[in-house]
Amino acid sequence: MDPRNHTDISEFLLLGLTQEPELQPLLFGLFLSMYLVTVLGNLLIILAVSCDPHLHTPMYFFLSHLSLADISLSTTTIPKMLVNIQAQNQHISYTGCIAQIFFVLVFISFESSLLAVMAYDRHVAICHPLRYTVIMTPRLCVLLILLPLLLSIMDALLHSLMALRLSFCTNREIPHFFCELAQVIKLACSDTLINNILIYIVAGVFGGIPVSGIILSYTQIVSSVLRIPSVEGKLKVFSTCGSHLSVVSLFYGTGLGVYISSAVTDSSRKAAVTSVMYIVVPQMMNPFIYSLRNRDIKGALRKFFSGVALFMCFIYNVCEA
Repeated sequence: MDPRNHTDISEFLLLGLTQEPELQPLLFGLFLSMYLVTVLGNLLIILAVSCDPHLHTPMYFFLSHLSLADISLSTTTIPKMLVNIQAQNQHISYTGCIAQIFFVLVFISFESSLLAVMAYDRHVAICHPLRYTVIMTPRLCVLLILLPLLLSIMDALLHSLMALRLSFCTNREIPHFFCELAQVIKLACSDTLINNILIYIVAGVFGGIPVSGIILSYTQIVSSVLRIPSVEGKLKVFSTCGSHLSVVSLFYGTGLGVYISSAVTDSSRKAAVTSVMYIVVPQMMNPFIYSLRNRDIKGALRKFFSGVALFMCFIYNVCEA
């Protein structure tokens, strides 16, 4: 039997962002805070959309699923990192590593596709306002969620199965805080040409097509806005796209920054640090972008907190009685 066969590998070592012991408590507190903010912020968006009938529209339907994807992506990576720091244990099982690769790819691809779907929704709302309800039917909205999710799962499953066929040598150290596919492939002793080609092809599909769709949608949106005679009308239309454009810029901007950083530096540890910018920061910032720039979301959150406060007062009065 070949001693390098992957069945001999039972675990990998996640080296994290730093090996300095004195920095571990700081990292634990920082990432725990970021994770809690991400989960609570996105959960509030989901609750606000669910509880307010005025937000039961396609735009907020897609937004709630974006928030769900943000929570899921953060939960796939950060809790394991926190457990490793707290336990001072860098190990992750072989199965756990493959599972982490799978779920990270699912939610990254799904989020990228969702941003393109949301751009299409804004395109229909602005360029075809009279036909909006006819085009964006509930059936189409559900289809625009299920189809990208299904494709993302198939993509992640393909990468995961291709990773399973790799053979690994004695080096099991992943210079990252989670099992990133590219870093795992670098540890393989067997031929990884097919895996690398697959990465570029799929990245082109799940990156290039959504970006092209977003650019095309906003090109037509700008063309429609420029035909509006009043400046006030133009600003009002652009304001409805501001939050989405901010999220798109943050998501793809940080991803591009990480790619450029990885290309110009030979340090895997520096690449791991910069990857925080696309795997953690956008998911944390999205709720703030939508809640601060969107009047409807702010109104729904005020109603939600008012309802919670009234409920707590009622419970308190009942207990006092």
